[in-house]
Amino acid sequence: MRTKVQEIMRRSVPILPLALCVCLSSVAGLPAQAPAAGSAAGPTDELTFVVIVSRHGVRSPTGKPGQLDQYARQPWPGWSVPPGNLTEHGARLMTLFGAWDRELLAGEGLFASQGCDAAQRITIVADSDQRTRETGKALAAGLAPGCGLAVRAQAEGTPDPLFHAIEAGVGQPDKLLAVAAVSGRIGNNPAGLAEAYRPQLEALDAVLDTCPSGAQCKPARESIFKAASSIAQGKSDHLVEFHSPLAVASTMTENLLLAWTDGMDAAKVGWGAADAAKLRELLELHTAHEDIANRTGYIAREQSSNLLVHILESMQQAAAGSAVAGALSKPGDRLLILVGHDTNIASMAGALGLNWLIDGRRDDTPPGGALVFELWKKHSAQDYAVRTYYTAQSLDQMRNATPLTAQDPPERVPVFVPACSRADTSCAWDAFQQAVKGATDPAFVK
Repeated sequence: MRTKVQEIMRRSVPILPLALCVCLSSVAGLPAQAPAAGSAAGPTDELTFVVIVSRHGVRSPTGKPGQLDQYARQPWPGWSVPPGNLTEHGARLMTLFGAWDRELLAGEGLFASQGCDAAQRITIVADSDQRTRETGKALAAGLAPGCGLAVRAQAEGTPDPLFHAIEAGVGQPDKLLAVAAVSGRIGNNPAGLAEAYRPQLEALDAVLDTCPSGAQCKPARESIFKAASSIAQGKSDHLVEFHSPLAVASTMTENLLLAWTDGMDAAKVGWGAADAAKLRELLELHTAHEDIANRTGYIAREQSSNLLVHILESMQQAAAGSAVAGALSKPGDRLLILVGHDTNIASMAGALGLNWLIDGRRDDTPPGGALVFELWKKHSAQDYAVRTYYTAQSLDQMRNATPLTAQDPPERVPVFVPACSRADTSCAWDAFQQAVKGATDPAFVK
C-alpha cells in the first residue's frame, strides 16, 4: 500500500509521455529512478532521521538603499524592514513550510501528526543573523505550534563557524589558490562573462530602463554592461573579490526575486516589467554567478567542510543510537534543521557535486529552499541508506502565501550524489559517509 506521502507525491507529479520519463525521472521523481518522497524504500524500511539545511525566508535587500540606483531609470522600491531582515510575509511562508514538513514527516511515521511530543525530538540551529533566527522561529511555529520549540543561535553579529567558517577563523584558506580556481573556470577573463550571458543581461538592462507613462524617471542611467570587471584575492572572509556585470546583475535579480516573493505590488517589481516568466529568465544571472562564486571546487570545499562534517556526525549519532562527538542534534532526535544562507547550500552542493531542477530553475536557491538528507533504516539488511532531496516553494506559492497541502505541495526533487548514489538515487550508508569525507577538508573543520 502507498504511504500517505507517496500518495501526496504521486498527485503532485504530472504524467509524462514514456519517451520523456527516462530522461526526466531524476528531476520529476518518477519511478524510472527514485520516487520523490521515499517511496523507493522497501515495505519494511523506516525513516529514522532527517537533516534539513534551509535558506532563510524572504528578506529585504542587504545592500544600502540607493546602491543600485545608478543602473535604473527609477529608484528601487523601499522596504518596511531594515536591510537584510526577514519580512512579515517571509515569516509567514516559513511557518507554512514548517507545517508542511510536519505533515510530510508524520506521513512517513517520523512523528505524530499533532501534539508536542515531536518538539522533544527536534533540534533547530540557526545562524546569528536576524533573518536566520526569525526563520528558525517561524519553522518551529509551523512544526510544533504552541510547543515552545527553541531555536539555538549565537548572539547577533557573531560569526558562526557552521555557517561562516572562514570568517570565524576555521582553517587558513589559500586565497591565491581560490583566485586560480575561479580564473580557471572563466578563462581568466571576468569581462568575458558579459558576452557569455549577453542575452540575459540585455533583458535585465531593458527592465532597468523601464519608465512607465507618467513616472518621474531620470533622463539617463548607466548600463549594466558598464560595470567594472576584475578578479583578485578577497579581503576578510571573502576568498575572492570577483567583479563583473554578472556579479552586479546577480544582486539585482535577487532583489527582484525578493520583491516578487514578498508579494510586493506588481507595479513595483521591476517597475512593472518583471513578472514570473521574466523572473525565471533573469534568475539565470543569479544562479550563474552563484555557481562561480560558491560552487567552484576549492571555495565550495573550504566553505562547507565544517557544516558537512557536523551534519554527518549528527547522522552517525542517529544511526548509532548513542552520543557522537560533534553532532548538532540530541541523541534520540528525529529531525535536525539548520537555517543558513544560499551560500551554504551552494557550497555544499559544489563540494558534493549536486544539481537540481525545480520550478523551472536549475540549481537555484530561493528563500526557504532546502537541501534534505534522509536516513533510512533498511531492516532487511540491518543497514542504513541515505536519500537526498531539494525542496522549495514555487514563485507563485511564495508570492501568494499559498497554504501547502497534499493538493498543492512545495516542489521536492531527488538529488543524485555522484560519489555514492545508486540507480534509485539512494546512497548506501557507508558510501555516503565516504562521499562526505572525500568532499571535505579536515583542516577546515572545527
